[in-house]
Amino acid sequence: MNAIRQSLRHKDALQPTLGATLYAFGGWLGGMTLLIVSSHWLLLAAGTLLLAHAMVIAAYMLHECAHQAVFRKREHNAAMGEVFSWISGGCYNSFDQIRSKHMHHHVDNADIVAFDYRGFLQRHPVLMRIMRALEWCYVPAVELMLHAMMVVAPFMLESRRASRKRVLLVLAVRGSLFVALAVLAPIAAVLYGVAYMLFMTVMRFMDAFQHNYELYHSLDQGGGSPHKGDKVYEQSHTFSNPVSMTYPWLNRLTLNFCYHNAHHEKPTVPWYRLPELHREYFGEDDGQVIPFREQLKAFHHQRIPRILSLEDESEDFRERMARGQGVGADGVSFLTAL
Repeated sequence: MNAIRQSLRHKDALQPTLGATLYAFGGWLGGMTLLIVSSHWLLLAAGTLLLAHAMVIAAYMLHECAHQAVFRKREHNAAMGEVFSWISGGCYNSFDQIRSKHMHHHVDNADIVAFDYRGFLQRHPVLMRIMRALEWCYVPAVELMLHAMMVVAPFMLESRRASRKRVLLVLAVRGSLFVALAVLAPIAAVLYGVAYMLFMTVMRFMDAFQHNYELYHSLDQGGGSPHKGDKVYEQSHTFSNPVSMTYPWLNRLTLNFCYHNAHHEKPTVPWYRLPELHREYFGEDDGQVIPFREQLKAFHHQRIPRILSLEDESEDFRERMARGQGVGADGVSFLTAL
């Protein structure tokens, strides 16, 4: 245990890191076990929710690893990040690809992507109508499409050619396991799909209103933006989206990812210190804080416009959210390095 403690980047990290890691692994295994062996609907529902939340925690621990916020050594963060990516379904991309895209987001102060899914949908109106129908039903269709694109991109984009072997290997492993699950426990396979869509819904909800950055389709060309390194621009176009400021323990449901201004101020500060960092930098100033009720309202009312929306970088995004006019962004997840 002492060796683990010494390998961690922060002296106080052992308990929260171990707790989050054990929850991610234990929750995933426990959730899958409930889905496979249970027949009572309450246990199946509990297993579905536990599995979905374990994947949420795994994804945010992957995010911690991407910022080198867990271990002292880069290779340890990379190894742990790879494991978390298998739980959270981001494993079609390598850890380095995921980290590279996310670092562009922080350094360039922009959303840097490779695939223009909005243009793609506009060129395929039938698919666009299908996406609108699915999103109307709260199916995370945009995220599902981007996850599918992670599989096909190496065979369509020359810049992703080097990922072909990895994608085929991951597809073979995950596909074989899912087919086996579907044959042996078909209800579990269906509910795994439900859990994964719940997981993606939580992730996209958290991403939707944290920035009104510009979007650039330049990830495979090295990224870059006019606002690179501009801390004033970064903070004025970053927003914190807590579940509750009155009951901050609720924010741990997403590993405090909601304290997003604090995270962008010091990206290597670990998740469990972000509430304290938020208080230190912003105190009672809620100018960049979007209340949960406003998030829910916008997520519901703007779910169709958000498919193609590109939030402009005007300074009144917070006010527009308060008026119910903020749309937010889809397709900016750090899990899809595309």
